[in-house]
Amino acid sequence: MQTTHKINRQNRHLFGILFILISLSGCISWVTPSVIPELTQLQPGEFTLDPNHAALIFKIAHLGLSTYVGRFNQFDAQLRFDPNNMQAASLEASVQISSIDVNNEKLETTLQNSTWFDSKKFPQALFKSQKVTPINSASSDNQFAFEGLLTLHGVTKPVTFSATFHGGADNWMTGKYTLGFSAVGTIKRSDFDMSSYIPIVGDEITLEIYAEFLKQ
Repeated sequence: MQTTHKINRQNRHLFGILFILISLSGCISWVTPSVIPELTQLQPGEFTLDPNHAALIFKIAHLGLSTYVGRFNQFDAQLRFDPNNMQAASLEASVQISSIDVNNEKLETTLQNSTWFDSKKFPQALFKSQKVTPINSASSDNQFAFEGLLTLHGVTKPVTFSATFHGGADNWMTGKYTLGFSAVGTIKRSDFDMSSYIPIVGDEITLEIYAEFLKQ
């Protein structure tokens, strides 16, 4: 009899766990947004960066042996977007140089000096797009080249970012319609008068952006 009661308690406990898991699964399904991936179905408008869901990463060769990876923690961006007229789209972004993060406080301080970013004199990097053209791709029609001007270390040069729009959805977390966006581009730091320690530290830098934009 005691064994039967013990089995019944175990069954009730197992049933309770399963009920909770099923309930949680239902809640997760309910709050997960329904993302629309087709470009022409996305909403047009003015968008601003969601800083809580964004990353700006840079990669640079080190000693010819490895790729050194860092990031900037403070940046902002505004996107003007019309899926039916992408030539009219535009992107503007600003980056706080002092927010560089390489998981090494001593090196982060060194990178602020005049040998590198000279952030007291040039506290921000700025990008402003001037032209948007589609990137022909057999796998996606959501990719575009954003050509524009990047101002870094007091120097302004043309730069192109290959951008992908991953879709859009009504986001219950923010209460706003949200676009998923990523972009990648390369620059040469020597073009921006930052040639110290080349080739020990590489000249070419890869920039990667991963972001969500909120419709205003």
